[in-house]
Amino acid sequence: MSPTPHTLDGWLAHAELLHARVIDLGLERVQAVRAAMQLQFTCPVITVAGTNGKGSTCAMLEAILMAAGYRVGVYNSPHLVHFEERCRIAGQTVNAQDLLPHFAAVEQARLTAGVGAAAVSLSYFEFTTLAILSLLASQRLDAVILEVGLGGRLDAVNIIDTDCAIITSIDLDHMEFLGPDRESIGREKAGIMRAAKPAIVSDPQAPQSVQDHAEDIGADLWLAGRDFHYTHLPQQWGWQGRAQRRHSLAFPALRGANQLLNASGVLAALEALQAALPVAAQAVREGFARAELPGRFQVLAGQPTLVLDVGHNPHAIAVLAENLDSMGYFPVTHAVFGAMADKDIPGMLRRMLPLIDVWHLCDLPTPRAASAKELAAHLLALKPDARIAQHPDPLQALRAAAAAVELTDRIVVFGSFYTVGGVMQEGLPRLHGKHLVSSPQ
Repeated sequence: MSPTPHTLDGWLAHAELLHARVIDLGLERVQAVRAAMQLQFTCPVITVAGTNGKGSTCAMLEAILMAAGYRVGVYNSPHLVHFEERCRIAGQTVNAQDLLPHFAAVEQARLTAGVGAAAVSLSYFEFTTLAILSLLASQRLDAVILEVGLGGRLDAVNIIDTDCAIITSIDLDHMEFLGPDRESIGREKAGIMRAAKPAIVSDPQAPQSVQDHAEDIGADLWLAGRDFHYTHLPQQWGWQGRAQRRHSLAFPALRGANQLLNASGVLAALEALQAALPVAAQAVREGFARAELPGRFQVLAGQPTLVLDVGHNPHAIAVLAENLDSMGYFPVTHAVFGAMADKDIPGMLRRMLPLIDVWHLCDLPTPRAASAKELAAHLLALKPDARIAQHPDPLQALRAAAAAVELTDRIVVFGSFYTVGGVMQEGLPRLHGKHLVSSPQ
């Protein structure tokens, strides 16, 4: 038997070695360990699934509930730079030291929950999810927000019964696990719904499978455009739910053309939960104004302009392109791009081609990634005269882009959490002319 790890890095390395498959959807193994841990929550739980918009939805919910005076715990994934980013309690990222006893508790339960002498085999995601859920359950919280990692029905987060499900936009991603079309993917994401509990769907064109599943299990379905909707005015926006109206709202601090869809779903969830978690109008205003989420159309201060976005599927890239279009004129736009090999790389590139003048393609530190050379081949197939440079990692790609730009130009870093996280390894990147500097995050 290997010695018990005493550091977070040690536990993460241990978790990586436990299971043969990186992604192994299914709840039987993780449920067995959860039962052995007697893991449960006594406060309202909000579970958020969807293809895009999950992180923004969680961030706005957290900010509003905190502004209302509630003590809130959040689990989201993946992280950008440090594993601890996956969990926040009362707005603060957890300390590595605080996670250690919960990793030990998962390991102890894993060893005792198996059949006979065999321990339960958990994937890295399952092991770390259980540890973070254990930490959250040990806190005195008023609300817990859980972001689904992949899909919904068979994701490890779904071992916890939600008090309110939120499903954000549904599009084509992870098709090898979730199915070939929006109906199949919607059916998987609808698996987070629970009978007689509110299920908020902020996608204005929800697949029929989502509506059918809600009806089949008797969930309280809130559909965008039917049960709630928003009005976009030039300087403000308004929202109407089943019984509540919210007028003259300032636009959320989170940038992007899609954020009102996410914000609208957040307000529907708050109305659905008002008996358990009442929220005043001022808390809504403060929360929308304070919400932050690194790497989601994040425009950093300085010149030249630097934009970070973790978009990694064609739908997210279409939103990014729309947001970039709305920024105004830049003589030259450079891109730093790295992506996973299993993504629709041509679909992402095709949408960005009209906006990008120079491409800085990079390798990423994971075997799942496409190499810079492979990305270049995709790009040249679409645009034979594309201006391309290849780099061994995102930070070197950003340094090369910074050396090539003028003050009035723009750099966009996108394509994966690894790409954006890679340029943030030394802190939040800042551009001062052709010099790249980093500031603490």
